[in-house]
Amino acid sequence: MTDVLVPGGRDVRASLDRGAESEATPADATAAGDADACVVACPPHPQHRGHRGDERLRAVSSVLTAGGVDCLRFDYGDWDEGYGERADARNAVAWARERYDRVGLFGFSFGGCLALLVGSEGDADAVSALAPTARLASDLDAVAAMADIDCPAQVVYATRDDTADWEPVVERARELGFDRREFSADHFFVGQSGKVGDAVGEWLLDAL
Repeated sequence: MTDVLVPGGRDVRASLDRGAESEATPADATAAGDADACVVACPPHPQHRGHRGDERLRAVSSVLTAGGVDCLRFDYGDWDEGYGERADARNAVAWARERYDRVGLFGFSFGGCLALLVGSEGDADAVSALAPTARLASDLDAVAAMADIDCPAQVVYATRDDTADWEPVVERARELGFDRREFSADHFFVGQSGKVGDAVGEWLLDAL
């Protein structure tokens, strides 16, 4: 694992987990090592203790790195109603894009919404959203943005989720033909982080 300071004018710190084939490379935040793909992982809501160490992000990262793909897990800068956080995700993607041939996006909950929003801007090669909420504001609407995603996309959701407004996202994903994976779980996938890591990580490895 390498510590990274993501450029962009906000205090965005990240951890770069290196793929199995990259672990022998000296820790260097300016280099990608041997991996040619990286997934940027967006954490859940920062005002609800969301951070880059979230167990669902770590579970996905573990599967990715075992498959030779790096994973950049980042913390958002100061709270900015979703707008600054979207910029943080964009900047993390830009950091990865400078260093890797292929870049994926993954996010959980609040981060899932951001992954869909930033993924719709055309700079990702695959997008996976876990328990995403439909929108953060009227002009931060993931459901409206999903039609602009032009790369492989996945939505993973929990049928007992009463925290996020996920149903509109799943319905739009169905209309657009996105990959969909259903879990019998609550919003936090209690006791199922490993299965979530497999479902998301293996899909991303195939997509990238």
